[in-house]
Amino acid sequence: MTLWWTAVPGVFTCLGYTATMSGREEARRLGRIAAGAGVAGVVGAIGAGAGAGFVVLLKRQAAQARALIGKPLGEVAPHADKVYKKSYGDPVELLILGDSIAAGLGAEDGDGTLGARLAKGIAKKAHRSVRLTTAAIVGSESWQLPEQLASQLPDYRPDVAVVIVGGNDVTHRVPVADSVKHLTETIEALHALDASVVVGTCPDLSALKPVPQPLRSLGGRASRQLAAAQADAAHKAGAYVVSLADVVGPFFVTNPDEMFSLDRFHPSAVGYKRTAKALLPSILAALGIRDDLPFGHQAPVFADAAEEVVVAATRRTVLRVRGSLPSRTP
Repeated sequence: MTLWWTAVPGVFTCLGYTATMSGREEARRLGRIAAGAGVAGVVGAIGAGAGAGFVVLLKRQAAQARALIGKPLGEVAPHADKVYKKSYGDPVELLILGDSIAAGLGAEDGDGTLGARLAKGIAKKAHRSVRLTTAAIVGSESWQLPEQLASQLPDYRPDVAVVIVGGNDVTHRVPVADSVKHLTETIEALHALDASVVVGTCPDLSALKPVPQPLRSLGGRASRQLAAAQADAAHKAGAYVVSLADVVGPFFVTNPDEMFSLDRFHPSAVGYKRTAKALLPSILAALGIRDDLPFGHQAPVFADAAEEVVVAATRRTVLRVRGSLPSRTP
């Protein structure tokens, strides 16, 4: 992801401001956004003076965040694409779409990325080889998901796709409706390829402890709003949904030194291992290997029970044709 305080000089353009605003106009607008983000107590009944003070505070905190986090990881995640557990047989096709978390930025090597962890987990549970294809790109926003999928077509046909995106939409102030629209279109395009889809919703940015308050609250509130909208839209579009804030977020809050990488923003290899473990139940359900789902997971909705049976049977048939996943009665 790209932090909103590093995306451009100054924090306010990415927070929705323009350089041509007067100090008074900028202060008033910041007050409205801050109040909506749950930090109204910092601004109070905002006036020009109080709002200007709040602007100065956020500028100071943005500079502090830049100094604390930095960019030691570069912009390219370790390469992890290959066939895992090749001796198990004809592979399950696993596609990863999304941003830097999906790509695995922060892992020391390919084996520590999210995709590699997922591939190993699927192979172990399914007793099938897994071919990992990572189309996720560091810094991506939701509008780039269709491009990532298109980059693998026309010949590629995934069995299951994992989508994690949203952090950059938050930090770049992309409207939630736009983010959700692109996510839904991607899910529909994947379903047209007979692929099951698992969506990991936007992580809670309030877990970024190096970012001081109230700047962290602004990001946290916005990320939770986007995650809720993603979950609702993906669920209705027929995807499995995993709330990353619920199922893995607490580990990042309680064990930040272990879960975060050197930049204190992206997951470490341990953080990716925990995230993969959190996503795996829904991926196995999408592949027809598991029925029950734990807290924080949602199975897709269908128009009626008959449609659910038909869709589930179709996807399992695709897998059995390509390999040897166990046949199951819907």
